[in-house]
Amino acid sequence: MKRLSIISLAVVFLLAIPLIAMQFTNEVNWTFIDFVIMGVLLFATGLMINLVGTRVTKKIHRFALIVLVLGIFLVIWAELAVGILGTLFAGS
Repeated sequence: MKRLSIISLAVVFLLAIPLIAMQFTNEVNWTFIDFVIMGVLLFATGLMINLVGTRVTKKIHRFALIVLVLGIFLVIWAELAVGILGTLFAGS
């Protein structure tokens, strides 16, 4: 339960960055759904890293799986932001 609250606080902190940036510049223009999608993506990534960290015993396997989870997060993030793969849910 403690780890979930730490993950939740980290997600709130990370989502506060674009929220604060929106107050000072027009370059950052997120909608409510952008915050929801990124919140879910960050929370799921945090949960997966936590799961790997607690369940995988060998350090090399743990490291490899965490790198894989972060890689998947980055690919999804880039696809949503600019559409590097050209899927239907690509950003503009």
